[in-house]
Amino acid sequence: MHQTQPPESGRRSRIVVPSRSDVLLRNFTEVLGGPLGKRSEPGLVSPGIFTVERILIVLTAVAALVGILLKGYCRANGWETPTQFYATCYSDFPELFRNRGIAEGTFPILGRGSQFEYPVLIALIAGVTSWLVPGGDIDARALAYFDINVLLLAAVAMATVLAVARMPGRRPWDAAMVAVAPGLVLAGTINWDLWAACLLAWGMYFFARNRPLAAGVLIGLGTATKLYPLLVLGAILLLAIRTGRWRPLVATAGSTGATWLLVNLPFAAANPAGWTYFFQYSAERGAGYSSAWFAYDLVAGRLGWSRLGADSVSVLSAVCFAAACLAIAAVALTAPRRPRLAQLAFLVVAAFILTSKVYSPQYVVWLVPLLALARPRWRDFLIWQGIEGLHWAAIWMYLGQVTSAGSSQHNLDMPYYVLAVAAHMFAVGYLMVRVTWDIYDPSYDPIRRHHLDDPHGGPFANAPDRILLRAGRPPLSPKASSHA
Repeated sequence: MHQTQPPESGRRSRIVVPSRSDVLLRNFTEVLGGPLGKRSEPGLVSPGIFTVERILIVLTAVAALVGILLKGYCRANGWETPTQFYATCYSDFPELFRNRGIAEGTFPILGRGSQFEYPVLIALIAGVTSWLVPGGDIDARALAYFDINVLLLAAVAMATVLAVARMPGRRPWDAAMVAVAPGLVLAGTINWDLWAACLLAWGMYFFARNRPLAAGVLIGLGTATKLYPLLVLGAILLLAIRTGRWRPLVATAGSTGATWLLVNLPFAAANPAGWTYFFQYSAERGAGYSSAWFAYDLVAGRLGWSRLGADSVSVLSAVCFAAACLAIAAVALTAPRRPRLAQLAFLVVAAFILTSKVYSPQYVVWLVPLLALARPRWRDFLIWQGIEGLHWAAIWMYLGQVTSAGSSQHNLDMPYYVLAVAAHMFAVGYLMVRVTWDIYDPSYDPIRRHHLDDPHGGPFANAPDRILLRAGRPPLSPKASSHA
């Protein structure tokens, strides 16, 4: 079977239809008359006004509206502790607006005495949006600040969905996972993490289009928003080693570093103490909520064991992440066929999440677009999202207890919260195992089952292997790999 050739310029290409390719969705379509027929030509016949992207935008808008409605109690009654936890409508926006000097006109990082525990682009977003807040009492202004940022996040979510949908290949419908992800509905309005996810998605889009310099600029902007987009360079490094193609890595990493410096230097020069606060805070903090280390400390406190200090957590977190990266490198260099970029990116970011000193509920936003590109299977996706939803509810009930010691019917005791953390970690670990399985056996890979090599790999797509750490077996050529 021959590898599908890219379509000629100006011509449509067939797209993969979820009701045909995904077992779960195929069964769900029975109430609508069954999956799309074999004689239809999706992607070749004009859909009229109902294009894939327009439908995805509508789905994203509906999901964003649901996310805002879930905050209805706090929007009506204010963000007060512990009711904001019991009503599961907590958001960082009103909290930071009130308690980081933003309401008094202090610009994050740049303002005198500012202590803002986020990177510079989040500081820029937080400060600029505060200028749009009208006058009034503090509660009304906090609500306006929340609404402005949430409306911007809805637009950012749409941009993220478009980036995933426009990735090269024949699977634009995979972006529906991002559009309707329960994790984004529940946690997308907690913080500004969607901005970083959007910048990384567009960075991967340009890399897939063989534009590593533009990709590096967007990854650099994403790293100036949240540090995790930088991890994708590790995936690119592994593919560079595997293929012997170093120019894409040098171009992408160089433009990433230059962009990050260009964005950070003005803040560092204007207020060195404010700029370094984020790095000091990240280095010195101990185990944060929902991390493995925090769960251990809870259990240790109940059983009378010694707890982990901040220094111990920092060392253990770094060592475990390094070990996970070595394991991912071993997978990348020993698999019979070169892994896809999205697969490696998902593994590295997931490993970082599992070993990090903190797991905030909104971190699920980091993984959703990467999983849609790495393993677009709806059954595993929905199971994982359901478990993340349980963790999302568990952490608010637990925080309601520790911040108020309120009525027992509203609280969640420690063992159940630890179980929710363990379930979340198990679900992410399971997805990592499934992605690794796809790497070693491409017949299970939803992307490569359609006779594609790596539609998101850009300069690495169809590249021959130069290094394969597998005794007695030569590297696969692109021609041989297309028959896998």
